[in-house]
Amino acid sequence: MRDKKEKKQTNEGRHKDGNLRMRPLPNLFRKVSRRVRGANSPGPVLLIVGLIVALIMTIPIVYVMVQSLFAGTDRWMRLLDERIPGLLWNTLSLTLVVTFLAVVIGVALAWFVVRTDLPGGKVWRWLLALPLVVPPYVGAVAYIIVLGPSGWISSLWDRIGVFGEYQFDIYNFWGVSFVLVMFTYPYVYLIASASLKRMNRNFEEVARSQNMSTNRIFWTINLPFLRPAIGAGAILIALYVLSDFGAIAMMRYVTFTAAIYFQTAGFDTEAASVLSLVLILITVIILWVEGFSKKKSDYHQTSNTFKAPIQLSLGKWKPLVVLFVLSVFTLSVLVPFTVLIYWSFIGIQMGALDSRFFGFVWNSFRLSGTAALMCMLLAIPVVYLKTRYPSIVSSFIDRLSYAGYALPGVIVALGFVFIFNNHLPALYNTFFVLVLAFIVRFLPQAMQSANASLSLVSPRVDEAARSLGYPPWKVLIKVIIPSILPGVLAGGALVFVSSIKELPATLMLRPPGFDTLAVRVYFEATEGIYHLAAPAALLIIIVSVLPLHILLRKY
Repeated sequence: MRDKKEKKQTNEGRHKDGNLRMRPLPNLFRKVSRRVRGANSPGPVLLIVGLIVALIMTIPIVYVMVQSLFAGTDRWMRLLDERIPGLLWNTLSLTLVVTFLAVVIGVALAWFVVRTDLPGGKVWRWLLALPLVVPPYVGAVAYIIVLGPSGWISSLWDRIGVFGEYQFDIYNFWGVSFVLVMFTYPYVYLIASASLKRMNRNFEEVARSQNMSTNRIFWTINLPFLRPAIGAGAILIALYVLSDFGAIAMMRYVTFTAAIYFQTAGFDTEAASVLSLVLILITVIILWVEGFSKKKSDYHQTSNTFKAPIQLSLGKWKPLVVLFVLSVFTLSVLVPFTVLIYWSFIGIQMGALDSRFFGFVWNSFRLSGTAALMCMLLAIPVVYLKTRYPSIVSSFIDRLSYAGYALPGVIVALGFVFIFNNHLPALYNTFFVLVLAFIVRFLPQAMQSANASLSLVSPRVDEAARSLGYPPWKVLIKVIIPSILPGVLAGGALVFVSSIKELPATLMLRPPGFDTLAVRVYFEATEGIYHLAAPAALLIIIVSVLPLHILLRKY
């Protein structure tokens, strides 16, 4: 019997012609298939939903890139000779200057608030974060009112007569840089503050035992630990400057985003696609440089012997530091808020809060609410796939879902212009297209919040539900969503606020006659009708306080 069994096993390894059978190949295919699909199958429903989301997120951007490659050699050469060099200089110089200045101000403020005996430090922690709720195009409106050719300062100088006919020109490189710095430094300030709070005091004590001064400790101990926070904040600021349209257009400074919008408005979509491809390449290069720098500078600290950092005495420098903090607060918070409240009061007296205004409010809330709801619904299956069913496919879907977040809104909007104008004209300039563009722009915000909540739910909960015979999609609906609902709603709130502030995508894709608060702020301010622009801008800021509250609780 044993000989027959061994002979049978031997024969199973041979073909009928007597040659040995290659068994490792099916095993290899099985391993590759398991790695691609994952150890457990998520089921067809979740997989199809995830693939549809990935398709929606990537098609507009891919379409823009394809259109640019087929724009024609003549158009490429003309733009390379006439437009692209100037736009490159304007865009890159503005990005570098704003990023550098915002990093310096943000790190300095974080250090003074967290690590020194600055009077009212806890109050300043909140007050210095307030510029984050002011969209830069709203800040641009405020400073045009104050520093513009017919602004408050020019009128004051004319009355005094000391400066003759001199007028302060805010419509230049430094004017745009100033506005963007004042309303983007909180990106670095918040992240650096969080890092400073978690910095271990042990390292500083060792340095002090070696007779190192406070100044030297900062450059050799504190700054290296702050580099990841500085890098994260700097990349956020750089990407924002690259994507900003409202403030730049209002202040008559032309970068790639403004040029793309104006080319599209002039129906030269081929030139717009070429400029978009160049901007995409710049964005990718910045992201690559940031990722490469992270690999080159890793700094770690142990938490088992953690000691909270001590507050340093400012001594004779206290008046100067207080003056610096007050100056930044005045320029970034007091001035824009005072201007907007003043003109809103005038606008209310002149009847600005009429049915037309409330129509803009309804359009903004309906559009933002729909986008937030759709982002919450689409984020849940994508995050669930990535977390519970890790595989090449789920990772691919997750990465594609972030495609539209790092790119300017004008590029996402341009992709939808190409697709719907050329292939689905019946849906072009409809509410549906605008919602799709907002999903591409802001879905990652909902995904990050949902992912943070899902990480707190044990996978054993899923296993218990699956053991009862529930398919994966039913486990998600019946068990997981109720558990992570608070985090999902927080992500939806962030999407809602971001959608209310979004300007370029709304300008390019809105249906005829469909104006939102952001659109009206842009047009009314451009035409100098400030009493109509201010109430809409102030309402946007009030709504934007919600994500600031979430951020301050997080950091």
